[in-house]
Order: sequence, then C-alpha cells, then structure tokens
Amino acid sequence: MTVNEGPGEAPAKAAPTPAHLEAHGAGGGAQSGEISTRLNWLRAGVLGANDGIISTAGLVVGVAGATTSRSAILAAGVAGLLAGSLSMAAGEYVSVSSQRDSERAALDLERRELAEEPEAELDELTELLMGRGLSRELAREAAEQLTERDALRAHARVELGINPDELANPWHAALASLVAFTVGALLPLLAIVLPGPSERVPVTVGAVLAALTLCGVISARLGGAPALRAVGRNVVGGALAMAVTYAVGTWLGTT
Repeated sequence: MTVNEGPGEAPAKAAPTPAHLEAHGAGGGAQSGEISTRLNWLRAGVLGANDGIISTAGLVVGVAGATTSRSAILAAGVAGLLAGSLSMAAGEYVSVSSQRDSERAALDLERRELAEEPEAELDELTELLMGRGLSRELAREAAEQLTERDALRAHARVELGINPDELANPWHAALASLVAFTVGALLPLLAIVLPGPSERVPVTVGAVLAALTLCGVISARLGGAPALRAVGRNVVGGALAMAVTYAVGTWLGTT
C-alpha cells in the first residue's frame, strides 16, 4: 500500500505505456485487424482453390462430353488452368495494388496533418482512445505518450487501422492467388485424364464434389458460418456447372 492509498482503496490504475498500447492495438483494433487480415488471406486461398476446382471441372467435363480424345481434354484443361490462374493473379495484383495506393495516400495525408496541425491531431487521437473505453485523462496521457514515441504510427494504427510496416503486397497476393487456383485446378484435370473413357466423368464428378465439400467446410470454419449451408452452396454450384457444360459438350459433340 502506498502512502496515498486508504485502507480499503485499490491502487490507482496506471496509464498504459506506448508499448502496451501498440502491442494491443490501442484497444485491440490493430491486433484484431492483423488477425482478420491473416484470416482473409487464408479465406482468399481457399476461395481461389475453389474457383480453380469449379472452373476447370466445368471445362474438362464439357470437353469430355464432346470427345473421348485424352489429348483434347488435356489440352483444354491445361489451357483453362493457365488462363484461369494467370487471370486470377493479374486481377489480385491490380486489386491489391489499388489497396496499397490507398493506404499510402492515407498515410501521406496523415503525415501532412501531423506536420500542419499537431494539436488538433493530438485531440483527435485522444477522442479515438476515449472511444476505445479510456477515461479522458487516461486517453490524453496515452495519446501524448504515443505521439512522442511515433505520432504517425499511432494515428495509422488507431485511426486508420493500418500497420505502416505491413502494407498490402500485390506480388504476394498475386502469387498466392495463382498457386491457390493452380492447386484447385489440378484435381479435376488429373481426375479426368487418368481414368479410362467410361470412368472419366463419374470419377471427376465424385472427386470434385468431395473437394468442394472440403472447401465449403474450411471456408465456413474461417468465417464462423454454418458449415452445412456453405457446403450446400458449394456442392450445388459445382454440380450445376458440370451438368451444364457436360450437356452443352455432349450436344456439340453429336452435332
């Protein structure tokens, strides 16, 4: 007990240090944001594999409905795999590049505001910390400590939800998307070319529906959604895609 404490009084709550606030995201926002980012990357990988499975399965099953030529089916499947994976990678690169540009622009704006209106920015940071549950006095002291340590980092994490050291990387996103799609596309491609002509379509349909079930379960677990609903959407969508393309391929093959 300190000399300032009464016999039944609890010790005064110490102000959080800058290190503590940064470690916990000044209330958990930045830390939960980083966890959310990792989950989003993992979910994107699962969805990329899911796209590779469905699009390639639809393509090769459609070609198998039109011809029994293994080389024709393989050529179509490989072409679909390459086109799909490169398209996914290019799209992800463009999308994440735009996100990174937006993050950099937000950081540049914050840097200018800190240089031109430091007091207003300190008040703003105080209000943000109060919104995280701190009292005005504690929020002001924490804001001053964070500002003295690294004002830009403090505002980036608390106000913008951005970690300046971990901006979105378009190359990583493009590579992850390319790999995920390729891995997913390989399953129907191998399933359609390895068996004999009479077993190709049944084996492929079974393998694809099993893989889509697994992807649905994983995506549901990552998103905290009911697994049955996610699996149902996945399986019905994949089955419909294969049924339509096989019917069209069969019709084209007979004509």
